[in-house]
Amino acid sequence: MKNYTELEVWKYSRKLVKSVYQLTSDFPNSELYALTSQINRCVISVPSNIAEGIGRQTNKDTIHFLHISRGSLFELETQLFLSLDLNYITQSQFEIIFEDITSCKKLLNGFINYYKNKN
Repeated sequence: MKNYTELEVWKYSRKLVKSVYQLTSDFPNSELYALTSQINRCVISVPSNIAEGIGRQTNKDTIHFLHISRGSLFELETQLFLSLDLNYITQSQFEIIFEDITSCKKLLNGFINYYKNKN
């Protein structure tokens, strides 16, 4: 396996982190230790768990961490829906970031399937 930093899914998830951080920078200060913090921790989890998974010794362990990463994407979606409901982001901002999350999920699902079929 090549270095995780060369993986498209890891690179794409890093871009997602930057986009989400830029988005949450405009959230109200009252959300700094609540929704903003939760969203930022969640999105950081995506590339972090991809990297940790690649560092594991077995395919089973790798797949486990890739699933955690995928779960974080679903959690992120939910938190952004809530942000939309609370009018912290616009519909347009939501649609752009939702598209990025969907693309990241597709890349990650493909990578998970690659590991499942490996051997």
